[in-house]
Amino acid sequence: MVSIQNTPAAGSDPLRVFIDGRECNCIAVTERGLHYGDGLFETVLLRHGRLCQWQRHCNRLIHGAQRLGIPMPDIAQLVAEMTEIAHGSENGILKLILTRGSGGRGYRPPPAPTPHRLLFLYPLPPAPAQSWQTGVIVRYCHTPASVNPALAGIKHLNRLDAVLARREWSDPTISEGLMCDALGNVIGGTMTNLFVWDGERLRTPPVNRSGITGTRRALTIELAAKFGIDCIESALTPTDLECATGLFLTNAINGVWPVRDLAGQHYALEALPWSLLNAIVLASHTPD
Repeated sequence: MVSIQNTPAAGSDPLRVFIDGRECNCIAVTERGLHYGDGLFETVLLRHGRLCQWQRHCNRLIHGAQRLGIPMPDIAQLVAEMTEIAHGSENGILKLILTRGSGGRGYRPPPAPTPHRLLFLYPLPPAPAQSWQTGVIVRYCHTPASVNPALAGIKHLNRLDAVLARREWSDPTISEGLMCDALGNVIGGTMTNLFVWDGERLRTPPVNRSGITGTRRALTIELAAKFGIDCIESALTPTDLECATGLFLTNAINGVWPVRDLAGQHYALEALPWSLLNAIVLASHTPD
């Protein structure tokens, strides 16, 4: 068994860990999630003791499990376990990992796997006010984004390209790094989806060959339609970003990050569609 150490004194360590419905910190060393990254994960915002945008996370998890051929746990049971681990916590971050379970040596999956579900409750880090009020600074990463249509869109456990990209900087003033594929198309951030504003419409990179179908990406596209703003999925290059009126990034925990500077180029935040951005943040932080 592998022990998952939990040291409450360290701010980034989980407050609680549940494995297959029980509070514990040990998992088998034969776990395929450990050996091959054979699994999926979701990172869910917890507000006022309730899960935010859970249905979008659940739909993506189901889609990813179907893509990988991993049996899904009972949703009602899963929600009950998530509610239990979150009990007593007003705000936080719930990370869910679903793996194929244990197996022997070799890539071939067991014919009848017994999946494992891991739940981690983390404290919600304080959000710097300037990230929303004055925007964030972003850079480009040298590490290319992986291109694989069979895995594109889903949140599988193989995130080494993002790990290598995130190793590229330690400057705390830089909030995110944008990654491009081998052809030079901008895919998104190491942990965010990208939206480009030209003053009239939004553009966002497609996720059919690379990247992740973010829950807040889907929310943004849906809300843009309600605001009468066209949102187009199209390939984007750094040149497209240089010519843009404005940029913003989305993810499940931060909601929206307006970009004020990308690789030294300044963007006027007041040019962004703030009515839409405010609606995204409100919906992102509203429990289901």
